[in-house]
Amino acid sequence: MDMGSAGLSIMLEGSEDLPHIISEGYPFIGVSAVLSLILALSVHPYVSIPFLVLTLYFCFFFRNPRRTIERDPSVILSPADGTVQEVVSLEADEDEFLDGPCNKVVIFMSIFDVHVNRSPMDGVIKLQKYYCGRFRPAYKDEVGFENEHHLIGLENTKTHLRITVKQIAGILARRIVSYVTLDDGLKQGELYGMIRFGSCLEVVMPASVAVQVKAGEKVTGGKTVLGKIGRMSK
Repeated sequence: MDMGSAGLSIMLEGSEDLPHIISEGYPFIGVSAVLSLILALSVHPYVSIPFLVLTLYFCFFFRNPRRTIERDPSVILSPADGTVQEVVSLEADEDEFLDGPCNKVVIFMSIFDVHVNRSPMDGVIKLQKYYCGRFRPAYKDEVGFENEHHLIGLENTKTHLRITVKQIAGILARRIVSYVTLDDGLKQGELYGMIRFGSCLEVVMPASVAVQVKAGEKVTGGKTVLGKIGRMSK
C-alpha cells in the first residue's frame, strides 16, 4: 500500500459516544459532593467550600472533551494532551516490538491536562504489558521502568507499521485505566484509557517515521501530529 497517496484521503470522525465526564470520576465527584453537602447543612456553608472546590476540580479532571478526529493513515497522532518532555533516538526498541532503530516521544500530562488517552493510529493490539511498580514523579527519567505502567503494541494490518504506547503513572497517579485488551482493534483517535492525577505517555515509532514535535511543545490528543510516515509499501 502506498502511504503517500493514502494520506490524501482524510476521514472525519466525531468523538466517541461517551459522557463528558469519564465514569472513573464518578466516585471522586460523588464523595466530595456529599461531604460538601453534609458539612454545609450540619456545620456551616463556609466549611463545605474546600469540598465544593474539590468536587469542581474532579469534574474538570475527569472531563472527556468532544473532538472531531481527522483520521489520516500517513501520520501518527498524539495519544494525549500535555507537553513533550523529550524526543529520544533509540538503537532498538526496549520492548522488542519494533525492529531496528526507533524514536521515542515522551509526553508529560500535568494535573490540569485532559487525561483520557487516544490511539495514535489505526491498528490491532498485538502486544500488551502491565507492570505494577512504584510511584515516582512522572518527569523523572527512570519512571518508564520503575513506575506502574501499561503498554500496548499496535500494528496496522495493511501496512504492518508498528508502534508502542506506554501509559506511565506518576507520583499522584494510583491507577491506570485501560478499556482494551490483546487483539482488540483501535481506530486512530479512539479513546482507549486514562491515567489518574498526573502522569506521562511514551510513544515509540520506527526511525523511518519523521518526528514532527520537539521538547517543550504542547500537544493535543487526537489532534497534534507526532510523526509523518511518508511512503511505505505493503
